[in-house]
Amino acid sequence: MSISLEDVSILLKIHVTGKVVAVENFARYIEESRSDTIKVVSKLLGVSIEDVEDEVNISKGLTVRKCWLKSRWCPKVGSSDTTYPPADCTARAYLLYLHSCTIFADKSGFRVSIALLKLLEDLDDMGKYAWGAAALAYLY
Repeated sequence: MSISLEDVSILLKIHVTGKVVAVENFARYIEESRSDTIKVVSKLLGVSIEDVEDEVNISKGLTVRKCWLKSRWCPKVGSSDTTYPPADCTARAYLLYLHSCTIFADKSGFRVSIALLKLLEDLDDMGKYAWGAAALAYLY
């Protein structure tokens, strides 16, 4: 017996029909031009290019650490820094973190692929994707 799309729909309460969740074109793009990718991540998350570059170097690949990502929307207690990125950037950081902990969790447990960020570029499209089908495919 294996898990079906109906099981995913019932258990996770997420859409199994809709736009295809595919990041292969973005994954190919980020391999070709690392500096352009860093600029895109900087724009979508509302952080400086230098911060993204440092994080990508620390995480050793085209990934970011979950703790770094969390710091994009959750300031440190007692921090005097009161500058926050725009609300849409904060939402993207949170959603990327959430997806990496739930339907796209991997064995590393502490890194997030920035290829998923491409799916979060237009926040209005989030409800149109077949996240349940993606979760099942990723599980297999």
